[in-house]
Amino acid sequence: MRDEVADAAYAVGWTVVRKMPETAARVAFAALADRTWHRYGSGVRQLEKNLCRVLGKDAVDDEVRVLSKKVLRSYFRYWLEVFRLPEYDRARILGKMRVTGEKKIFTNLDSGRGVILALPHMGNYEHAGAWLVHSGYQFTTVAERLRPESLFDRFVEFREGLGMEVLAHRGASAYGRMAQRLRAGRPVCLVVDRDLTASGIDVEFFGATARMPAVAAALAVQTGAALIPVTLWYEGEYWAARVHAEIPVPDGGGRQEKIQAMTQDLARVFEAGIAAHPEDWHMLQKVWVADLADEDR
Repeated sequence: MRDEVADAAYAVGWTVVRKMPETAARVAFAALADRTWHRYGSGVRQLEKNLCRVLGKDAVDDEVRVLSKKVLRSYFRYWLEVFRLPEYDRARILGKMRVTGEKKIFTNLDSGRGVILALPHMGNYEHAGAWLVHSGYQFTTVAERLRPESLFDRFVEFREGLGMEVLAHRGASAYGRMAQRLRAGRPVCLVVDRDLTASGIDVEFFGATARMPAVAAALAVQTGAALIPVTLWYEGEYWAARVHAEIPVPDGGGRQEKIQAMTQDLARVFEAGIAAHPEDWHMLQKVWVADLADEDR
C-alpha cells in the first residue's frame, strides 16, 4: 500500500504540480518544507546529524536547526523543479544556469575523450543534466531501482524525456554499457556521494570515515575517460554549478589503490563544495560508516 501511495503522489507531481501557476507552486512547496522540518522525522534528524559533521559540531544546536530548515527549503525546491522541468524551454534551462569551468567538459568531449561527471546530491542535478543536453551533449546515467516498478518507470520516462540515456542502477550490464559509452567519447553523469551497493570505498570525509561508490573512479581507470567533479547550488532564481579540475589516474599502484586514491580525491572536492553551500546539500540519508554501523546493530 505504501508503494502504491508513493507512486500516486509522484504521478500527481508530474501532472497537477507540473501545470500549477509557478508562484502558487513555490509557496505550497515552501510550506511543505517547513511542515516537514517542524515534524522532525527521521530524515530531518539524520540531515542534522550530517550537518553537524559538516560544521564540525558535536551536537545539534540553533545554528544546525536554522541550517536544516534552509536545506529542507532547498530540497523541496528541487522536487518542485523536477515536477516542472519538462515544462521549461531551452532558453530558460540555458539562460538561468550559471556555470564556471564548463570548457573542461566540452574540450574533452570535442576531442573524442569520454567524460565522467561526478556529482553530490546538491542543488538540482536534474536541471544540470538538462543543461548539458541542451548544450549539445546527450549523456548516460543510472537510476536507482525503486518500488513499485511503476515508480521507477516514471523516473526513467522523466529523464529520458529530458534527453538522457537511463540505465538501471544494479548489475554488471549497466557498468559495461557506461564503459562502452565512455570509450565512444560520450559523457556519463553519476551522483556518487552515497554508496548504494556493498562495494563502496571508505574515505575520509569531514574528519570521519564515510562510504562512497567506487564506480566513477573505476570507470576512469578502466576507460581512460576524464573524471571531473561538479558541485551545484542555488543562487536566487538561478541554478549554479562549478566544474572542478579533472582527477587524474595516479601513475603508481595497482588498480584498487588507484580507485581508492581517486575516490578520496573526489570526496575532498565534494567537501569543499558542500562546505561552501551546505544549505544545498540534500543528504537526509546515512553516509558515514559510524551511522551505518548503528543501523546494522
